[in-house]
Amino acid sequence: MMNEKVILRIPKIPRVHWILFLLTIFTTLLSGAIMEGARVFSNPLEIIKGIPFSFTLLFILGTHEFGHYYYARKHKVDATLPYFIPAPPFLFLIGTFGAFIKIKSPIYRKDALLQIGAAGPIAGFAIALPALVVGLLLSEVIEKNDIQGALILGDSILMKILTWITHPGLSKSQDIMLHPVAFAGWIGLLVTMLNLLPIGQLDGGHIAYAMLGEKQIIIGKLAFILLIPLSFLSINWFIWAILLLILMRSVKHPPIQDIHVPLSYKDKQIGYACLIIFLLCFIPAPFKIS
Repeated sequence: MMNEKVILRIPKIPRVHWILFLLTIFTTLLSGAIMEGARVFSNPLEIIKGIPFSFTLLFILGTHEFGHYYYARKHKVDATLPYFIPAPPFLFLIGTFGAFIKIKSPIYRKDALLQIGAAGPIAGFAIALPALVVGLLLSEVIEKNDIQGALILGDSILMKILTWITHPGLSKSQDIMLHPVAFAGWIGLLVTMLNLLPIGQLDGGHIAYAMLGEKQIIIGKLAFILLIPLSFLSINWFIWAILLLILMRSVKHPPIQDIHVPLSYKDKQIGYACLIIFLLCFIPAPFKIS
């Protein structure tokens, strides 16, 4: 019919989402400003110095979660809009504990499970990567002897490659003081890597279950066991393992109906792409103090 109208229903955003998001903007702005040496408490206007960090980080986290949300809606799976979790900068350096969406209806098909699980890490990675490149180009080269009491960030394979490309003349006695945009990009890669662990209902757990079926529990157990020796390299892994125990309670992914229906070639390639992203982003020791 020529006079037929198509109405696009835009979901109403509940007040709690706005409140959490605005609080997270404030806490990440505050964190970014403090990192830049701003005296926010004596001069509140200096909080604007936190804009590069806050905007970049929230764009990465938001893109990650909206990747999940888009594919959940595409597969007619009921899901909430993202919840952003603010954190006081004195409690957590970056001003946020991240973001998440809640899946409110069952996922019946394996292709839907894989695509919903993979969409977040791939989307977030697609933003974090150029942010890290731009941030590295803006970063300052310093002498390692000048670093005292600083937070040292671990290197992934990807970070090493990008550092070599953006700072080819870097000597062994030098290091890089990351620009806030680069730091936000680095956090984006870390978040991507942690979410791709093939454990429980993490994104990586969804992908592994869609790819491997019931064998996911074997990979999940191995991944969790590997967190023990990694904890000797960095206490961060021990903390992450405890959080997984509290939040997940099991490394096993819950079953879905069509687990025996094979994935398409395209979906398998998406799964392999996520494995490559995980390996590129993996950081043996994420943080340490010099």
